Amino acid sequence: MPPPQVEQAPLDCARVKALLKTSYVGQNLVYYARIGSTNDIARDLAQARAAEGTLVIADEQTAGRGRLGRQWFSPPNSSLLMSLILYPPLAPSQAQRLTMICSLAIVNAIQEIAQLQAQIKWPNDLLLAGKKTGGILTELGLHGQSLAYTIVGIGLNVNVRAEQMPGFLRDIATSIAQVRHRPIAREPLLCAILEHVERRYDRLRQGETPAEEWAAHLATLGKWVRVSDPRETLEGWAEGVDEDGALFLRLADGSRRRLLAGDVTLMG
Repeated sequence: MPPPQVEQAPLDCARVKALLKTSYVGQNLVYYARIGSTNDIARDLAQARAAEGTLVIADEQTAGRGRLGRQWFSPPNSSLLMSLILYPPLAPSQAQRLTMICSLAIVNAIQEIAQLQAQIKWPNDLLLAGKKTGGILTELGLHGQSLAYTIVGIGLNVNVRAEQMPGFLRDIATSIAQVRHRPIAREPLLCAILEHVERRYDRLRQGETPAEEWAAHLATLGKWVRVSDPRETLEGWAEGVDEDGALFLRLADGSRRRLLAGDVTLMG
């Protein structure tokens, strides 16, 4: 059954500010109706030392991107397209922990607002009903060997209709509205995500690791997978992840590899 038609109206920022119950995450909200990339704007703000938790959000991106420079497709006024500025007390090698807490926050918010159980596909995708509904792109700013800032870019398909998607995406991507069979108000969903991010980020800054909980939500683990990056393609059993989000892959010859990134295909 297709979801009902929904008017894809611009984000109501006044409603967001009225609903938001965070101390700092999202309190400085920078909104664009149409922009090239929220990550690019957020990077400029972070270099100027914008307040921690500053959120750049847009109703349309003309140059939105995912991993490996891929374009992120999203019709205007249909999704959550945003970038969050954080200054975590982490080493650059630990930055994946931010992707971990933000993906868990999205899982929590989708459950809370839409009553759907999302999964995480290593290293940075969100899945509903086995199809991609969101992705996270975390970019780092370095000062020497230290982490100066991070930009966590999030794209989440909320009210994208199937007929709005290019044909090649319909078998592999979906939206919350398509799975829930009804439109979802973006403002409460956004606020729930930001509130869960703030709680998790505060615990991260106190030294708590999200790895165990993150692993429990990974659709990748316990499966035979193919992992590809620009250098090589490997197949093996996805055994687990470590505290910094690296994947342990057991190869057919019995050896084990620790992988930091890659495109994953579940082999069934």
